[in-house]
Amino acid sequence: MRVRWAGVRRGAAALAVAVAVLVASACGAPLEAAGDAAGAAAGGGGAGAGGSAGSGRGPLALVYRGPAACEGCAEAAYDMLEHDGFTVRYIGPKERMRFGPGAFASAALYVQPGGTDGQEVSSAWGLLESDAGFSAELVRAYVRGGGRYLGLCMGGYLAGEDPGYGLLPGDSGQYIRSPGAAVTDERDHLVDVDWRGRGLRMYFQDGPYFDVQGPGVQVLARYTNGRAAAVVAAYGAGRVAVSGPHPEAPSAWYRDYGLADESATGLGLGEDLLHTLMATSPHPTP
Repeated sequence: MRVRWAGVRRGAAALAVAVAVLVASACGAPLEAAGDAAGAAAGGGGAGAGGSAGSGRGPLALVYRGPAACEGCAEAAYDMLEHDGFTVRYIGPKERMRFGPGAFASAALYVQPGGTDGQEVSSAWGLLESDAGFSAELVRAYVRGGGRYLGLCMGGYLAGEDPGYGLLPGDSGQYIRSPGAAVTDERDHLVDVDWRGRGLRMYFQDGPYFDVQGPGVQVLARYTNGRAAAVVAAYGAGRVAVSGPHPEAPSAWYRDYGLADESATGLGLGEDLLHTLMATSPHPTP
């Protein structure tokens, strides 16, 4: 959960190749990032850096953009979804698409992205509730009726209970406070995870773990202390995917904090998470 600058783009052919190989084998930012954002905006291509216009012709994904998300987090999620073939639009209090009856009528997926550095879960929830058109039941009813929810970092916290949407068969918790956590502070780090039996590193900034169990639960990744780091679970006729680390993190986030660039790995894991979420037949894992 950190302030990010909007519009950081990936787009390199080499990255696409790396992601394709990975997927096949696996199945807030400082001022320096402003230059990347400006370049992305000037270069056009997609609405990740700018307005609410949709992209692509794939299934419709709605990405929350507003005060409960960090600046740049919605845009990073947008880019990941666009790369995976979704038509993407923003939804929020200052967007052309806003919460209200019928907002999710054509949506295949709703995405709750990361929050700002130091933002409490209760504060993010309060900011969501301050939107006159928003209600937790609106989102719950959408998922319960067959929709899909993707929660990244803060969005993962908010998939849990009190405060939150209550979409998980269990709850979310703060990983850095869990026994045996490999990361114990709120700074930006690479965190080690076991993703479907492969040891990998992902961008992490005070993300959650998930204490979940029950029919239809798939644990895709675990932290080194055994806590679930990425999960897909059923909710009514719909499905929910959550991740504590940031699979959508672009190269600039790693660079800005002096971290080895694992953005290609993250993007591949994000695709795996999305494909698992959008699948129609869940396969529970221990």
